[in-house]
Amino acid sequence: MSAEPDYLPADALAEEEPKYLRRQKPVEVRKRKFGRKTWPLYRRVLAGGIAALAGGLLLYEAGHYFLFSPGVMLERADQIEIAGNRFVPRDAIVEKFSADMGRSVVRISLGERRKALESLPWVEQAGVQRVLPNRIRVEITERTPVAFLRTANELSLVDDCGMILERPVEGEFRFPVVSGINESVPRDVREQRMKLYVGFMKEIELARPGADDHVSEVDLSDGSDVRATLTGLGAAPGNSSPILVHFGDSDFSNRYHLLAENVDQWRASAGRVDSVDLRFARQVVVNPEGKTMEANASQSAPQRAPAARKRR
Repeated sequence: MSAEPDYLPADALAEEEPKYLRRQKPVEVRKRKFGRKTWPLYRRVLAGGIAALAGGLLLYEAGHYFLFSPGVMLERADQIEIAGNRFVPRDAIVEKFSADMGRSVVRISLGERRKALESLPWVEQAGVQRVLPNRIRVEITERTPVAFLRTANELSLVDDCGMILERPVEGEFRFPVVSGINESVPRDVREQRMKLYVGFMKEIELARPGADDHVSEVDLSDGSDVRATLTGLGAAPGNSSPILVHFGDSDFSNRYHLLAENVDQWRASAGRVDSVDLRFARQVVVNPEGKTMEANASQSAPQRAPAARKRR
C-alpha cells in the first residue's frame, strides 16, 4: 500500500481558490431627517420657542405699562388711602409722598416711605402697600400717651417710651402730670423713667383699685425715687390736701398700701401731713421737707411717724 504524498500539486490548489476577489460594494445608510418619530420633537421645540418669544414680548409690554403708562401714575393726594390715623394729620402723611407725585406706583420705595412715616412723632408703626393700578394704602398705628408732660410753657403728652407728643386740637385726655424730663434728656433715659412711672401706676392700682385717681403729679427727675403728689387720701375730714410721697424705685404696691392704711393716724399725730418718705425699710418719715426747713431755724429733729407698720 503506497503512502500518500506529503503535498498537493499546485494545480489542485489553484482550482480551489477563486479566480479573482470580488470587491464588495458598501451599503449606504440613509438617515431620515424628518421622520414620523422626529416630528413631535420639532413641534415641541417650535412651540416652546414661540411661547418664549410671546412671553418675552408680553413681559416687555407689561413692564413698559407699569413703569411709564399714565394709568399707573400717582398724581393726586386722593389716590393715597390712609387708615388708623386719629391724631396724625392727613396732610402730614401725604407730604411724605410728595416726591412720588407723577411717578408710577411700582417705582415707589415702600421701605423708605414707611421709615419716613415712622419719623412722625405720633406714629409708632406704619405699613405701606401698593394697590394696582395706581393707588397707595397706608396703615398707621399711633402712639398711646400715658401722661401729661410739664414743659416750660405748656403741657404736652408723653407715651411709655418717652416720646414727647404735641397735644392735638381734638381729643380729651385724663392723665397725671409728669415732670423732671424734657427733650434735652436722652431718649433712653426718658424711656427708662417712663417705664418706671408706668410700673408705679400699675402697682398702686393693684394695691387698691382707683388709686391712680389720687395721683395728680409725678416727679421723675430722680431715677431712683418716684415722687408722687397725691390728693384725697384717707377717710378723715379735710383729706383733700395734697401729700408729696417718696416711693423710691420699687415695691410700690406695698408702700402705697402702707400709706393708705396709716395716713389718717399720721394726720392725727402730726396735725398736718405735707410729705411722707416711704423709702426706708422699717420706718416712715413724715414731713421730711417741712421739718428739714424748720430744723434750719429751730434745730429741731424731723418727726417720725409713730407705730409705722412693716410693709408686707
